[in-house]
Amino acid sequence: MSCRAALSALRVRERFDFGHRDVTRWFPGHMAKGLRKMQSSLKKVDCIIEVHDARIPLSGRNPLFQASLAIKPHLLVLNKMDLADLTNKRRILSELEQQDIQNVLFADCRRQSDEYVKKIVPTVLELIEKSDRYHRSENWEFCLMVIGVPNVGKSSLINAMRRMYLKKGKASRVGGEPGITRAVLTKIQVCDRPLMYLLDTPGVFSPHVENVEVGMKLALCGTILDHLVGEDVIADYLLFTLNKQQKFDYVERYQLGEPCDDIQMVLKKIAVNLGKTQKIKALTGVGDVKVLIPNYTAAAYDFIRAFRKGELGKVMLD
Repeated sequence: MSCRAALSALRVRERFDFGHRDVTRWFPGHMAKGLRKMQSSLKKVDCIIEVHDARIPLSGRNPLFQASLAIKPHLLVLNKMDLADLTNKRRILSELEQQDIQNVLFADCRRQSDEYVKKIVPTVLELIEKSDRYHRSENWEFCLMVIGVPNVGKSSLINAMRRMYLKKGKASRVGGEPGITRAVLTKIQVCDRPLMYLLDTPGVFSPHVENVEVGMKLALCGTILDHLVGEDVIADYLLFTLNKQQKFDYVERYQLGEPCDDIQMVLKKIAVNLGKTQKIKALTGVGDVKVLIPNYTAAAYDFIRAFRKGELGKVMLD
């Protein structure tokens, strides 16, 4: 039986039960300091580059960026496009345009050669030329500020530009967990013709997340530390999303046989198939026997990371 045929025979959830979770506990409250530092550095900046995850192009962007930094030209770079289902790319661009986001580029900053990264410098120069540089008009070098929520690829963008334009290695730390960049850094050169520098900044969330579902999307994309939300909850939301969008690569990857909407059953099979189990002694009527206990947390961890690496197919969460 095909995955779609098997799914049609199942009762799949129409809605995800978020319960009464307090989403405010997921987000750190110390980020106002980072935003103030960004604002104080604006006089040195010619253009703002905002980086966000292409899988959530509409969710989770910090509205304070637009309100506080709107006095400078703005370019939105939707990174990790290799992980996103861009079938409805035009709809996304249209909705961003309605939010007055006119300048958008998609990119995959982890690739050694990204044609989209090549467009950043020409696009930035065009935006700067259309604006008034005020007291920076006599300055022959350009300075850009990179902003965004945690773990969307700001540092990867800086390193990609250095790799492309300067043929140099990493200047900014990159990691798979949010919170690698802790402070506004000194200028990092990314191009020599024209001479261009970038200011890396720490990830800053909106002080008020719209709702729990937006928070869950951010968590699924790795912008929040997993343990704050719970790997089991993130894994369940992932399973709900994949089934809802009829993305069944997870069935083949974990040799499940058919789609399933029960996260406990899925995690149990994943744990067994990956050997993430533990033998314990159990007392029965016929004596001691060894029983295999699945490690549900390890299975959830593997499931979530397979999604974040794109191993479960391309997905659009918005």
